[in-house]
Amino acid sequence: MELSLATRIVAEHTVLEVGGEVDVYTAPRLRERLVELVDAGARNVVVDLGGVEFLDSTGLGVLVGAMKRLRVANGTFGLVCAKEPLLKIFRITALDQVFPIYPTIEAATADGDGSGPAS
Repeated sequence: MELSLATRIVAEHTVLEVGGEVDVYTAPRLRERLVELVDAGARNVVVDLGGVEFLDSTGLGVLVGAMKRLRVANGTFGLVCAKEPLLKIFRITALDQVFPIYPTIEAATADGDGSGPAS
């Protein structure tokens, strides 16, 4: 399955909607897009994983790298994920303790600064 990437602005957050599979083959495209967003000035980034069917360790590494890049730029980074198989990956790797993970885009953008889950 192909990787799809779409960007939009929601409440002063740049939302990157990701679809398809994020794996060793497609993760470089995701990394490039996230770097482009930060380089273009995005500081509050939310990655919507709602359309992601598969996520491997390479994809996880890209997300960690993006979060680190935004921290250096005094930005914020959050994930939107409500799919149990993906949430399980975050729990098993303990990345659910690293990333703010929200159930919806509305929740991710509601707190104003993107600094933490709205739950």
